[in-house]
Amino acid sequence: MQNQSSPQSSWLRSYYFVRALFSIGWIIATILSGGHSALASVLLVIYPAWDAVANLVDARSNGGLKANPAQTFNVAVSTITTLAVIIAVLNSTYAVLAVFGVWAILSGLLQLSAAVRRWRTYGAQWAMILSGAQSTLAGGFMISQSLGTTPPSILDIAPYAGFGAFYFLLSAVWMTVAAYRKLSVQG
Repeated sequence: MQNQSSPQSSWLRSYYFVRALFSIGWIIATILSGGHSALASVLLVIYPAWDAVANLVDARSNGGLKANPAQTFNVAVSTITTLAVIIAVLNSTYAVLAVFGVWAILSGLLQLSAAVRRWRTYGAQWAMILSGAQSTLAGGFMISQSLGTTPPSILDIAPYAGFGAFYFLLSAVWMTVAAYRKLSVQG
Protein backbone atom coordinates (compact mmCIF):
# COMPACT_ATOMS: atom_id res chain seq x y z
CA MET A 1 0.00 0.00 0.00
CA GLN A 2 1.29 3.44 -0.91
CA ASN A 3 2.24 5.94 1.78
CA GLN A 4 -0.81 8.06 2.64
CA SER A 5 1.38 11.19 2.50
CA SER A 6 2.90 10.40 -0.93
CA PRO A 7 2.39 12.86 -3.78
CA GLN A 8 -0.07 10.46 -5.49
CA SER A 9 -2.11 10.09 -2.31
CA SER A 10 -2.11 13.87 -1.85
CA TRP A 11 -3.24 14.27 -5.43
CA LEU A 12 -6.04 11.72 -4.98
CA ARG A 13 -7.27 13.48 -1.83
CA SER A 14 -7.29 16.81 -3.68
CA TYR A 15 -9.05 15.22 -6.63
CA TYR A 16 -11.77 13.84 -4.35
CA PHE A 17 -12.23 17.27 -2.71
CA VAL A 18 -12.56 18.95 -6.13
CA ARG A 19 -15.09 16.34 -7.27
CA ALA A 20 -17.13 16.94 -4.10
CA LEU A 21 -17.01 20.74 -4.46
CA PHE A 22 -18.05 20.58 -8.11
CA SER A 23 -21.05 18.39 -7.26
CA ILE A 24 -22.08 20.69 -4.41
CA GLY A 25 -21.86 23.70 -6.74
CA TRP A 26 -23.85 21.84 -9.39
CA ILE A 27 -26.58 21.00 -6.88
CA ILE A 28 -26.81 24.63 -5.74
CA ALA A 29 -27.06 25.80 -9.36
CA THR A 30 -29.68 23.11 -10.00
CA ILE A 31 -31.83 24.28 -7.11
CA LEU A 32 -31.46 27.90 -8.18
CA SER A 33 -32.50 26.97 -11.74
CA GLY A 34 -35.94 26.02 -10.45
CA GLY A 35 -35.81 22.71 -12.26
CA HIS A 36 -37.19 23.83 -15.61
CA SER A 37 -35.18 26.37 -17.57
CA ALA A 38 -32.45 26.82 -20.12
CA LEU A 39 -29.98 26.86 -17.22
CA ALA A 40 -31.24 23.43 -16.13
CA SER A 41 -30.64 22.10 -19.66
CA VAL A 42 -27.09 23.45 -19.63
CA LEU A 43 -26.47 21.97 -16.19
CA LEU A 44 -27.71 18.58 -17.39
CA VAL A 45 -25.13 18.64 -20.19
CA ILE A 46 -22.33 19.94 -17.97
CA TYR A 47 -22.60 17.14 -15.39
CA PRO A 48 -21.54 14.18 -17.57
CA ALA A 49 -19.10 16.39 -19.51
CA TRP A 50 -17.40 17.29 -16.21
CA ASP A 51 -17.27 13.61 -15.30
CA ALA A 52 -15.54 12.82 -18.60
CA VAL A 53 -12.93 15.54 -18.03
CA ALA A 54 -12.41 14.57 -14.38
CA ASN A 55 -11.89 10.90 -15.28
CA LEU A 56 -9.48 11.88 -18.05
CA VAL A 57 -7.41 14.00 -15.65
CA ASP A 58 -7.56 11.23 -13.05
CA ALA A 59 -6.34 8.57 -15.49
CA ARG A 60 -3.54 10.76 -16.83
CA SER A 61 -2.41 11.67 -13.32
CA ASN A 62 -2.25 8.03 -12.26
CA GLY A 63 -0.16 6.37 -14.93
CA GLY A 64 -2.03 7.21 -18.12
CA LEU A 65 -5.06 5.94 -19.98
CA LYS A 66 -3.65 2.47 -20.69
CA ALA A 67 -2.87 1.89 -17.00
CA ASN A 68 -6.40 2.91 -15.94
CA PRO A 69 -8.93 1.05 -18.08
CA ALA A 70 -11.92 1.80 -15.82
CA GLN A 71 -11.31 5.56 -15.93
CA THR A 72 -10.53 5.41 -19.66
CA PHE A 73 -13.79 3.61 -20.36
CA ASN A 74 -15.58 6.05 -18.05
CA VAL A 75 -14.23 8.95 -20.15
CA ALA A 76 -15.82 7.35 -23.23
CA VAL A 77 -19.10 6.54 -21.44
CA SER A 78 -19.40 10.06 -19.99
CA THR A 79 -18.57 11.67 -23.35
CA ILE A 80 -21.23 9.58 -25.12
CA THR A 81 -23.63 10.39 -22.28
CA THR A 82 -22.98 14.11 -22.75
CA LEU A 83 -23.98 13.79 -26.42
CA ALA A 84 -27.00 11.65 -25.50
CA VAL A 85 -28.10 14.25 -22.91
CA ILE A 86 -27.94 16.99 -25.54
CA ILE A 87 -30.27 14.94 -27.75
CA ALA A 88 -32.50 13.96 -24.80
CA VAL A 89 -32.84 17.58 -23.59
CA LEU A 90 -34.27 18.40 -27.01
CA ASN A 91 -36.68 15.44 -26.74
CA SER A 92 -38.17 15.14 -23.24
CA THR A 93 -37.38 15.13 -19.54
CA TYR A 94 -38.29 11.43 -19.49
CA ALA A 95 -35.52 10.77 -22.02
CA VAL A 96 -33.05 12.83 -19.97
CA LEU A 97 -33.78 10.83 -16.84
CA ALA A 98 -33.44 7.54 -18.74
CA VAL A 99 -30.06 8.63 -20.16
CA PHE A 100 -28.87 9.64 -16.69
CA GLY A 101 -30.08 6.29 -15.36
CA VAL A 102 -28.11 4.28 -17.90
CA TRP A 103 -25.08 6.50 -17.29
CA ALA A 104 -25.39 6.09 -13.49
CA ILE A 105 -25.36 2.31 -13.87
CA LEU A 106 -22.34 2.26 -16.18
CA SER A 107 -20.32 4.90 -14.35
CA GLY A 108 -21.18 3.28 -11.01
CA LEU A 109 -19.83 -0.06 -12.16
CA LEU A 110 -16.70 1.63 -13.52
CA GLN A 111 -16.19 3.61 -10.30
CA LEU A 112 -16.60 0.40 -8.33
CA SER A 113 -13.93 -1.24 -10.48
CA ALA A 114 -11.51 1.67 -10.10
CA ALA A 115 -12.05 1.80 -6.33
CA VAL A 116 -11.39 -1.93 -5.91
CA ARG A 117 -8.17 -1.56 -7.93
CA ARG A 118 -7.11 1.52 -5.94
CA TRP A 119 -7.79 -0.18 -2.61
CA ARG A 120 -4.66 -2.28 -3.13
CA THR A 121 -2.54 0.83 -3.68
CA TYR A 122 -4.10 3.58 -1.55
CA GLY A 123 -6.50 1.87 0.85
CA ALA A 124 -9.46 3.87 2.18
CA GLN A 125 -11.58 3.23 -0.91
CA TRP A 126 -14.59 1.73 0.86
CA ALA A 127 -16.61 4.95 0.38
CA MET A 128 -15.89 4.91 -3.36
CA ILE A 129 -16.94 1.27 -3.51
CA LEU A 130 -20.21 2.16 -1.76
CA SER A 131 -20.63 5.13 -4.10
CA GLY A 132 -20.20 2.95 -7.19
CA ALA A 133 -22.70 0.41 -5.89
CA GLN A 134 -25.20 3.11 -4.94
CA SER A 135 -24.78 4.81 -8.32
CA THR A 136 -25.66 1.56 -10.02
CA LEU A 137 -28.82 1.20 -7.91
CA ALA A 138 -29.73 4.86 -8.40
CA GLY A 139 -29.46 4.37 -12.15
CA GLY A 140 -32.02 1.61 -12.03
CA PHE A 141 -34.31 3.86 -9.98
CA MET A 142 -33.92 6.73 -12.46
CA ILE A 143 -34.79 4.44 -15.35
CA SER A 144 -37.92 3.25 -13.52
CA GLN A 145 -38.88 6.89 -12.84
CA SER A 146 -38.36 7.74 -16.51
CA LEU A 147 -41.10 5.22 -17.33
CA GLY A 148 -43.55 6.84 -14.91
CA THR A 149 -46.29 9.36 -15.48
CA THR A 150 -44.91 12.20 -13.36
CA PRO A 151 -42.77 14.48 -15.53
CA PRO A 152 -39.20 14.41 -14.17
CA SER A 153 -36.93 17.42 -13.83
CA ILE A 154 -33.31 18.12 -13.06
CA LEU A 155 -34.31 18.10 -9.40
CA ASP A 156 -34.80 14.32 -9.72
CA ILE A 157 -31.08 14.02 -10.55
CA ALA A 158 -29.81 16.35 -7.80
CA PRO A 159 -29.96 13.67 -5.05
CA TYR A 160 -27.75 11.43 -7.20
CA ALA A 161 -25.19 14.24 -7.42
CA GLY A 162 -25.60 14.85 -3.70
CA PHE A 163 -24.68 11.29 -2.79
CA GLY A 164 -21.73 11.49 -5.17
CA ALA A 165 -20.53 14.67 -3.44
CA PHE A 166 -20.95 13.01 -0.05
CA TYR A 167 -18.89 9.95 -1.01
CA PHE A 168 -16.12 11.99 -2.65
CA LEU A 169 -15.95 14.25 0.40
CA LEU A 170 -15.99 11.30 2.78
CA SER A 171 -13.14 9.62 0.88
CA ALA A 172 -11.08 12.81 0.82
CA VAL A 173 -11.57 13.39 4.55
CA TRP A 174 -10.87 9.74 5.36
CA MET A 175 -7.62 9.79 3.38
CA THR A 176 -6.62 13.13 4.95
CA VAL A 177 -7.17 11.81 8.47
CA ALA A 178 -5.25 8.62 7.64
CA ALA A 179 -2.32 10.67 6.29
CA TYR A 180 -2.36 12.91 9.37
CA ARG A 181 -2.38 9.89 11.70
CA LYS A 182 0.48 8.30 9.82
CA LEU A 183 2.53 11.51 10.06
CA SER A 184 1.72 11.79 13.79
CA VAL A 185 2.94 8.23 14.42
CA GLN A 186 6.12 8.80 12.39
CA GLY A 187 6.80 12.27 13.79
